[in-house]
Amino acid sequence: MSTQKYNKYLAFALCVITTSVNIQGPLYAIYAKNDGYGVLATTVAFSFYVLGVIPVLLAFGGLSDRIGRRKTILISLGLSIAATALMMFYPYTRALAVARLLLGVGTALMAATATAYMIELIGLSDTGRATTWVTASTTIGFGLGPALTTVALLLYETQHPISFFFLLISAFLSIFLVWRLPDTAHGRSNTLGSMLKLPYFNREVIWYGGGILICWATTGLVLSIIPSVLATHGLAKYAGISSMLAISCGLLFQPIARKLDPQVSSKLGILILLPAYALLAWGALHANLLVILLAAFLASSSCYGFVYLGGLSGVTQSAGNEQARASAGYFLMAYMGFSVPVIFTGLMVDRYGSTVAFYAFGLFLLLGAFVLFASQSILKPESATIAAP
Repeated sequence: MSTQKYNKYLAFALCVITTSVNIQGPLYAIYAKNDGYGVLATTVAFSFYVLGVIPVLLAFGGLSDRIGRRKTILISLGLSIAATALMMFYPYTRALAVARLLLGVGTALMAATATAYMIELIGLSDTGRATTWVTASTTIGFGLGPALTTVALLLYETQHPISFFFLLISAFLSIFLVWRLPDTAHGRSNTLGSMLKLPYFNREVIWYGGGILICWATTGLVLSIIPSVLATHGLAKYAGISSMLAISCGLLFQPIARKLDPQVSSKLGILILLPAYALLAWGALHANLLVILLAAFLASSSCYGFVYLGGLSGVTQSAGNEQARASAGYFLMAYMGFSVPVIFTGLMVDRYGSTVAFYAFGLFLLLGAFVLFASQSILKPESATIAAP
């Protein structure tokens, strides 16, 4: 089997895993209605995802070194199947919390393994190309899930959309394909201590991680809170479109990001994020769907175009032999942003209303951007460019 097929098989698996993460997104308001819960309950259930992510990224960064990269990806695919099946048979917010927990564990295993595995499949000398494969496939997947469910619901309104069946079929196909990949790291380490590795943090991981933290906090807001806000204005069926725009459209900007220095790419993304959020908040508060969709598109260019690729590239270049652990640290900070600010925003929506909540989140973004630009001098000058696949 050629290396190019290896790339495609692994990229397909990463896309399937990340598709499963948000495929339930357009149904959040329905799940909450089934249980009689409000926005806070939905955001808490949504954030159970991070309760699965954080322990794995904190303590099991070396798992794939012990059991093998391939087996780790297969476990992640199995968890995606289990979570999707659960929501098919029990469409309630309480089940969503369990499903999100399973998805968090699976995504964390993937995040700590994918970049290192892709580098080993392609060749250690081409880290830029490997990073591009990982960011492109996961960017497509994170946005594809809600888009598929939205289309399915527009065709036929149900709590068991055909998109779930499509995902399950794709996951089983991916298991077959991944099973054919070489296990590049199997047997590299046989000790428990080497498996229980903390994430690796240097100055670059912290700085780039801070950038993706505020970006994915914004994405989390779009995925978990905007659907409920849209539902109050009778626009719930468009939630999946806004989620898809907020993620997958970032892929359009990754070719530009690849040509930029990682620092420049990340800083440009952060500058785009601020006006994008201002538009998003205004559109949500005034029930202006076109403005919300435009804001989601701009946020996607920032979060999944410039900052995601630039940050992961900068982290990989700076990590030396600790690429798997550095990736774990980067994604740990990303998922901290994906959960904590979103939970607090959901709490504020329920207690103080959407206007106060959106203003508070905006101040959080401004403060985060100020800290990042004020501390950019800690980074080493980067000269490497990112090669296209």
